Amino acid sequence: MKKFMMMMAMLAIPFAMQAQTKYHDVELNEATGPVKSISTNVMGRDQTTNFDKDGKMQRENMSDAVYDAEGYLQSAKMSMMGQESTTKYKWENGKVASQTMNMMGRDVTIKYTYNEKGVVTAQSIDFDGQEMTSPYTDYKFDDHGNWISRRGSMMGQEIEQTRTIVYYE
Repeated sequence: MKKFMMMMAMLAIPFAMQAQTKYHDVELNEATGPVKSISTNVMGRDQTTNFDKDGKMQRENMSDAVYDAEGYLQSAKMSMMGQESTTKYKWENGKVASQTMNMMGRDVTIKYTYNEKGVVTAQSIDFDGQEMTSPYTDYKFDDHGNWISRRGSMMGQEIEQTRTIVYYE
């Protein structure tokens, strides 16, 4: 009986390992599963983020990524609108809790609020002491349970975010 249980455990390990990825960049982008790419449109601005089969993000404006031993992104250099900035990430319970970057000599921190299902319900942006909160509503999800459309509001302006997610087979 003991040998049978050990054989069953050994057979189960490869299947359990297939569901896991080495990196958690897909989760950083508010998604789960074998994601190949996420194309996002926010206020008419398109951006595509690609992921390898290990879940590692490949983005044109990102360099010098630093990961911890569990594969969680800790920091990376980002290039936005001709400015280069280092973004630092804090994680809690497998979800990104906040990210901080220095823009134009000032720290900007974005904090995330999640519901019980792990969906982001709001982002709070602290720009050098001035905080703005953007709640998210009207989510639409794909067959994998990842959001593909949501509405937000910031400084009185309604924002619709849409995205297309391509999965590995």
